[in-house]
Amino acid sequence: MEPNSLLWVGSPCGSHGPYIFYKAFRFHLEGKARILSLGDFFLVRCKAGDPICIAELQLLWEERTSKQLLSSSKLYFLPEDTPQGRNVTHGEDEVIAVSEKVIVKLEDLVKWMVADVSSWNKGLRAVPLKPTVLKELGKNGQREALHKYRESTLNSGLNFKDILKEKAELGEDVEEKKVLVLSYPQYCRYRSIIARLRERPTSFLTDHVVLALGGIASLTNNTQILYCRDTFEHPTLVENESVCDEFGK
Repeated sequence: MEPNSLLWVGSPCGSHGPYIFYKAFRFHLEGKARILSLGDFFLVRCKAGDPICIAELQLLWEERTSKQLLSSSKLYFLPEDTPQGRNVTHGEDEVIAVSEKVIVKLEDLVKWMVADVSSWNKGLRAVPLKPTVLKELGKNGQREALHKYRESTLNSGLNFKDILKEKAELGEDVEEKKVLVLSYPQYCRYRSIIARLRERPTSFLTDHVVLALGGIASLTNNTQILYCRDTFEHPTLVENESVCDEFGK
């Protein structure tokens, strides 16, 4: 695979007219091979000078005629980076979603990605799995761990086993910071259960607790959790030359 090439991962998951849909793609960012799949959250900068925001990958497809590789993502901005700004009603871990999805070519989406995410410090730090659980998972290998604890967060009805296998074989940097955006009810539930668990540290994030958390589990403490409960109209995103509204669904 060439350093700058983009490849679909896994078999197609559907088609409609001239469009063929996929679950994941493989690319290189600063010389490192990576895989992004539907439902993944990652940091992007839509153009030079713009604030960093969070993107949630929602759709991937190829247009048969033009052979364009396309993506649709939902963008989340910190309140202070929206036209209305931050006010007293916003929570410290809150982000606001752009009301319209953003469609860009895969090559442009990769250009938007922020490679160095070490400076991102927004969000509630996720509590990692209990050490004894991690040790048990280690016996089965990272592949099984990824499958077991990420499968329940993917509610699209698609089978992601092949994608998780590819990701596990590629290897993930456990020290790299990650982000996750929840709905407000999910976030409140997570904080409530974590608060109760702090009184019972011996049961901290075991199998049944992960299920109670709705499948929200982290193998490390490098995941930052935020929530969204509102949307806004982005004033300049439509003018971005990378946005491909002509391919909108």
